Amino acid sequence: MNICVFCSAADLDERYTAPAREFAELIGKGGHTMVWGGSESGLMKVMADGVQDSGGRLVGVSVEFLRTKARKNADEMVIARDLAERKAGLLSRADAIVVMVGGTGTLDEATEILELKKHGLHTKPVVLLNAAGFYDGLRQQFQRMDAEGFLPLPLTELVFFAEDGVGALAYLEEQAGIQG
Repeated sequence: MNICVFCSAADLDERYTAPAREFAELIGKGGHTMVWGGSESGLMKVMADGVQDSGGRLVGVSVEFLRTKARKNADEMVIARDLAERKAGLLSRADAIVVMVGGTGTLDEATEILELKKHGLHTKPVVLLNAAGFYDGLRQQFQRMDAEGFLPLPLTELVFFAEDGVGALAYLEEQAGIQG
């Protein structure tokens, strides 16, 4: 399975890097491919190192203005012209999406993926990996949107919140019909 991972390119503390390493190892040992932003920085690097060290494949989709930060030893690296092309490239190569902790770029990616799913433009499973309760507030906001009729799909059909990598991968494998 090709798992697109959206996450921060910032250096973060152990509350966030430990769950990332765990999830990366699960991806690699499970024989999956991680499709990601291609960066050699921050949490993106932690994830890439973990996937490769565990035997998984890496497919990066970077962007021209970040070319110098792209990982050199990815199995495949695509350089997009701009962020919109990058997001489209990531989604097109993915069977499933996992959103790890991140800043405004990660939030932008997550909301665009959910908006596309909401409108039926893809049916790929989407997981928010809620490391250290990072997405508790967003979950509460989504629940309110759901309860007040702002979402045309039930929240449970739009996104799954996982508390750890084991839960995230189990959900994805269940959605894909993979016996893990």
